[in-house]
Amino acid sequence: MALFYLFVFLAIIQCAYALYFFVRVFSIPSFDSAQDDKPKTPVKDRQPVSIIICAKNEAANLKENLPIILSQRYGNDPDSHKDGGALYEVIVVNDASEDNTAQVLMEMEQWYGNLWDVVVPRDATRALKGKKHALSKGVEAASYDWLVLIDADCVPASHRWLEKMVAPLASGKQIVAGYGGYHTGGGLLNAFVQWETMHTFLQYSAYACAGMPYMAVGRNMACTRAAFRQAVASPAWNALPSGDDDLLVSIVGNKDNTAIVCDREAFTTTTSKTTWADWRKQKQRHLSTGKYYKPGIKFLLGLYGASHAGLWLCFFVCLFLSHPLSAIIIMCVRCIVYWFFWAVMAGKLGRKNIIYFFPFFDIGWMVYNFAFFPYITHKDEKNWK
Repeated sequence: MALFYLFVFLAIIQCAYALYFFVRVFSIPSFDSAQDDKPKTPVKDRQPVSIIICAKNEAANLKENLPIILSQRYGNDPDSHKDGGALYEVIVVNDASEDNTAQVLMEMEQWYGNLWDVVVPRDATRALKGKKHALSKGVEAASYDWLVLIDADCVPASHRWLEKMVAPLASGKQIVAGYGGYHTGGGLLNAFVQWETMHTFLQYSAYACAGMPYMAVGRNMACTRAAFRQAVASPAWNALPSGDDDLLVSIVGNKDNTAIVCDREAFTTTTSKTTWADWRKQKQRHLSTGKYYKPGIKFLLGLYGASHAGLWLCFFVCLFLSHPLSAIIIMCVRCIVYWFFWAVMAGKLGRKNIIYFFPFFDIGWMVYNFAFFPYITHKDEKNWK
């Protein structure tokens, strides 16, 4: 009987969490690209932008993706996409690459007048750990105060990506968190990556809409130089070699200065890991930052993860020991609530293909939290690549 009451209590927590946070999926601004032809930022309000890419052995990705990044239509003329009229520069920080990244950049700089590279030698003295050192060098070299961050292996969804990502900066925001998705592929791993990425975006978008921003993804975000400098000045900034995206939002973000962009033309996309081992290593790095969030955020995220895992464990036990029919009804109500909000978010992101996997990945996320618990709570990943 006590176990059943615990199950009911956890179900209440889960539903209350979803109805407070996930219901804000309807507040996350999104746009129909087919009907959204007007520039998001009036030409008169546009400021020049520095796009910063930290690259370590990324020659192939740079060769493929840089031309798209450098073809953004963001200039004095809203239809201009040539470097002569561009209001942006692209700075690639070559962080001690051992492939032909330097050669690729040298060749491309002959074609693009707004492309620059910054080299970090292998034997350089690093004031900051990992990617943060490379990123700081990129910001130092940046000519402009509006900064947009994207990874070398990411491709913008459209030639209006830059315009839409910096639009909130023109209205006074300091941080803009966008969506960085993954190419759709075959297999269970790709499907789970699609779901987990959607779930993460729903989480941090809902928190931002609730006035509690705590993270973004460095493969698609924007900020002001002032916000970046404020984050670097924090003692927490250099705790990890990665996590610059989450830490910047956690340190600087608040209900007034952070915006979410959920516009399909403003998405970036990359290729997901193809093996579970590679994906596990990547997630260890991503999840290491969570322990440096603000205490209130850590409590709420911990409550969500713990109540989720506890609910499913109690449910399976109740099926055999205590009030199975009541447990099934309660769990059905909880799942309807969650899967409805997830389906709305999947629709906004154009990821409806994963809706059929919701029952499996809902349970799978319980396993996910148990598997990565050490990195969520105390362990740190030491490398950014």
